[in-house]
Amino acid sequence: DDLADVPRDWSDYEALVIELRASSSQRMNLKVYTGGQDPASGEPLHSSILFHPYPNVWIRAAIPIALLAEPPKTGHDMAAVGNRSRNGYFVSLWGPFVSLDDVTALAFEMEHPVDSPTLEIRSVALATTTPGDAILDGLPVLDRFGQYTQDSWPGKVASLEDLQTAWREDEEAQAAGSFGYCPYGGYEGTEAEATGFFRVEEIDGRWWFVDPDGHLFLSAGCDVMRPGMYTRTSEREGFFEERPPPDLLDEFERDGDRGATFLTWNLFRRFGESWKKSWVEATFQRMEAWGLNTVANWSDSDLYDAGRKPYAIPLASWITGTSYLGLPDVYSEDIARVADERARELCAPRREDPSLLGYFVANEQPFTQKELQTVELILGGPDSATKVALQEWLAEEDTEERRKEFVDDAFDRYVQITSSALKRHDPNHLNLGMRGGGRPTEAEIRAARAFDVYSVNVYDYEVPAERVRQISELTGKPIVIGEYHFGTPGRGLAGSPLLVRDQAERGRDYRYYVEQAFAQPELIGTLYFQWADQPA
Repeated sequence: DDLADVPRDWSDYEALVIELRASSSQRMNLKVYTGGQDPASGEPLHSSILFHPYPNVWIRAAIPIALLAEPPKTGHDMAAVGNRSRNGYFVSLWGPFVSLDDVTALAFEMEHPVDSPTLEIRSVALATTTPGDAILDGLPVLDRFGQYTQDSWPGKVASLEDLQTAWREDEEAQAAGSFGYCPYGGYEGTEAEATGFFRVEEIDGRWWFVDPDGHLFLSAGCDVMRPGMYTRTSEREGFFEERPPPDLLDEFERDGDRGATFLTWNLFRRFGESWKKSWVEATFQRMEAWGLNTVANWSDSDLYDAGRKPYAIPLASWITGTSYLGLPDVYSEDIARVADERARELCAPRREDPSLLGYFVANEQPFTQKELQTVELILGGPDSATKVALQEWLAEEDTEERRKEFVDDAFDRYVQITSSALKRHDPNHLNLGMRGGGRPTEAEIRAARAFDVYSVNVYDYEVPAERVRQISELTGKPIVIGEYHFGTPGRGLAGSPLLVRDQAERGRDYRYYVEQAFAQPELIGTLYFQWADQPA
């Protein structure tokens, strides 16, 4: 569209308001170009966010100028820092960010599009007071089964009878497979020292988990194995053809919003009042059929406590009060006490459980790869022990390198305090690390020598062998992939971080990724994100 009527200086405006309709939920780069060039790359200066629209409806996206111009300043992990859910679309804030006082052009750019998606734009404007986001046509967007109304696909159900047919076919397909697993999921016919708990060992140049009975074990599992998936309902009047009964939602209230979980409603429809017990049984049956041997992060406690599959659990946040992009006030006298109390509460009750694989200490810490921004947040924030320590550190010399070194030192302190607390209250189980995200720095990796296993989330079509070797050499530890994923557009679902052509291709990519991962001698686990696709 012609932007001649749109001012170039956006400093005094609250929102960029665009009315658009996309044929696909695939994510796009929304780029706002300004005058000048990036001195490092020579490319035109611009701000950029990832933009994921609801498909096949006209929406009004009232995007706050602040989201385009300034890096986010809050969030305990990378997802919390970067992701924002809005009515009609979703944005991911990964930058770059520049001042928008001389805007020259606006662009939408899609990398590796699937099929031939289209984008229609009928208006672009700036607003000093935001009109708010809105779906301008096509409501409701979810039917009574939680399906997207503005798309069609093979297998989309039109009635409860259709669902009942699908459930019968699903049950018939879940025959247990033959994978050569022992009761813990290790390989029958293998033998190593049995200690009664999971441990790790390098044998003939290859790393393994060793299960409690002494069988060699590779962890193939899944994150977020839960019977519910929260969908916000506040400020979404008209979105739903019919909402799930509120008494199914006790576990899912967030910030006063009871929300909706169509997954739970459909389980209730399928199994009746005993739906939770039946879901647990069906989940273990599906794992047996698919060869999965690990219940991983953020899963339902009933699966952990059943004692039927090995499991790995996340520890709660170590942050109390002040934090800087996930970094607690690690120089305070309070942090060691807090870590000790939380480890006593979370780890001590499980110390004798042989099914526990280990603990993930944290997840995708943002501050380790945003060192200079973190330093600015500390210096500009409230008084804290970490702020005092930083000021003393920079009093000797204030350079960019010194600032990065301080964050490295803070991370090392964070790792040592939390890892010591974990082992003090549960010496029997593995410290599985902090599930690094993005591209972990060398300093971040080296600090993780306190872990028993280094965990990293790798969203790619295969696990880069060179990167794995580098991590293993720096830590001397085996490696677990804490998250990976393949998605495809359609069914109203959001465009994934890693797109493939269709649903069948997702299965092929899963197989390829896992085979390539376990071909690497340093790798001992792959944990898929997640058990059920996040809802439309």
